[in-house]
Amino acid sequence: MTDTAGATWLTQETFDRLQAELEELSTKGREEIARRIEEAREDGDLKENTGYHAAKDEQGKIEARIRELEQMLKVANVAEAPQASGIVENGTVVLATVGGREQKFLLASREVASQTDLRVYSVESPLGAAIAGLKVGERTTYEAPSGKQVEVAILDVETFTP
Repeated sequence: MTDTAGATWLTQETFDRLQAELEELSTKGREEIARRIEEAREDGDLKENTGYHAAKDEQGKIEARIRELEQMLKVANVAEAPQASGIVENGTVVLATVGGREQKFLLASREVASQTDLRVYSVESPLGAAIAGLKVGERTTYEAPSGKQVEVAILDVETFTP
């Protein structure tokens, strides 16, 4: 289940949770922050009003999250996890040797992380981008954020079950 045109694979549970978060932020979240800004504005001089500036910062974070959620949900690919076929793809559990250490993780959006105890790497991460499309037994290297080259060997690919 490879991402197409920027789509993010999500389980139905994750999609529903994000939809509820968007609804909450778009209504009650915006109303609450507007109330806090108005109350802080009434306290006087805005240049030195830390409550006002904190509320405006919070408003910016809420609006950014709303935009992120709207975009993600608009292009989401909501489906069951793909059946493992021996190929690393978005929504599969991967057993790999990464930098000499065996690791088991889910290749998926960070938004799916609440459904599992596994570590989650996105397809856009350096590791995820390097291994997407690889088959069991294949090897590759990728550049870690530190600049170090890390070797990866795919040991197994499993179906994700939340």
